[in-house]
Amino acid sequence: MELKIPNTVMSQIDVARLIRELNNLEDFFTSVATRQSGTPMTPPRLSRTLDSLARSNKFNLLDKNQRGELNNKLDQVLKSAPLLHISFASEPSPQVMERILVWLRINIHPQTLVQVGLQPTIAAGCVLRTPNKIFDLSLRTRLKQQEPYLVTLIAGAAHGH
Repeated sequence: MELKIPNTVMSQIDVARLIRELNNLEDFFTSVATRQSGTPMTPPRLSRTLDSLARSNKFNLLDKNQRGELNNKLDQVLKSAPLLHISFASEPSPQVMERILVWLRINIHPQTLVQVGLQPTIAAGCVLRTPNKIFDLSLRTRLKQQEPYLVTLIAGAAHGH
């Protein structure tokens, strides 16, 4: 069964955070087993993301084997999920990133992860990088491609044509 990743998990950093949180939960249960009975202990709080991930994939986080299986699946996502790097001229809104991520997970791969970067020189649009290809969808590149035509238009306007 392939792990269904919530839309709040966008990047490798988010997956690593979930693994860390799961490891903290495992450490808690290990320490509970070694503590003297009757000693009060406060369990770690689960993030909404980990709770959502466990519920949507039907993992019981109280069960050691299921925690281990979820941890293995998250490790596998970290190692093999498609990773795209998208650079924007300015910080995109969370709503825009969620729409992009949803589209990528529907059309590319259900576990696609995205790393967002900022590159103010692109003016508008974005630059999308995969491990073996770059798609430059920026306004800057588009204007450079049209430079000879723009020079002709400006020269014509300057000469009254």
